[in-house]
Amino acid sequence: MIDLVIDQRRRDLGGGFEVGRVLPFAKRRMVGPFIFFDHMGPIDLAPGLDRSLDVRPHPHIGLSTVSYLFSGQIMHRDSLGYEQEVRPYEVNWMTAGSGITHSERFEHARQHGDHLHGIQAWVALPDGLEETAPSFSHHAGSDLPQWEEAGVTGHLIAGSAYGLTAGASTFSPLFYAHLELAPGSTAEIPDGHSERALYIAKGTVEVDGRRYEAGKMLVFGAGISRVTASTQATVMVLGGEPLGERFIYWNFVSSSKDRLAQAASDWKAGRMKLPDADDQEFIPLPDTPAPPAAPAWS
Repeated sequence: MIDLVIDQRRRDLGGGFEVGRVLPFAKRRMVGPFIFFDHMGPIDLAPGLDRSLDVRPHPHIGLSTVSYLFSGQIMHRDSLGYEQEVRPYEVNWMTAGSGITHSERFEHARQHGDHLHGIQAWVALPDGLEETAPSFSHHAGSDLPQWEEAGVTGHLIAGSAYGLTAGASTFSPLFYAHLELAPGSTAEIPDGHSERALYIAKGTVEVDGRRYEAGKMLVFGAGISRVTASTQATVMVLGGEPLGERFIYWNFVSSSKDRLAQAASDWKAGRMKLPDADDQEFIPLPDTPAPPAAPAWS
């Protein structure tokens, strides 16, 4: 059965660039270790777009960010010295751990124009590894196993599913995959994990006898094992094992409210290193109080 249907909430991040926020949700903060899920675009970006649309340097702790695109290009720069563009069907996997800063710039779009469409997810780190050393990796080709069968094309982004294992190093049991479904085709939804969900990025699908349209995340209970495409559809399937309670403040994730407050203090005081290749500006700490007074996404 389907336990919950979550509708994306559209948010303008500035300059007309909208995202559909799915996780966290008031009635469902996480699915397995997945604690944040944003649907970026789709949006056409014109050549010469204003730099205010870029995501300036900002900090993270206690999580891994997973950037995956259906179309478009984004340039990543971080405080470890990595500078790596992410392109369609590739993955930038950045583990913040004890602390990292990075920027995301639309440089290709600024020069040539672009059609941007993708997903950014955050995966919380498990107990004992929240303060792991920060790291960055880029994955393409064989690191993201692909398969085709009976009208379904799959791309495994992370973890293990469908008898395959992706290249990114993960810190807890999970799976994350992108499926393209031809009309009338049916795909299996991986089992073996306590929590699972499906997000419809494009098209219409049928699950357990009911139809669902793009922009919805279906959180599964026991028994659900397949999805059928009513139209050409793009879906993301994800899940894993729960980690226990996690708190979010701005771009920080932790099991400790005090740790969130410390991270906020460090950023405000300039104690977190900016990317060497992008250190001339940054996003200030929000005006909302830091936890423990307000341990929630601002």
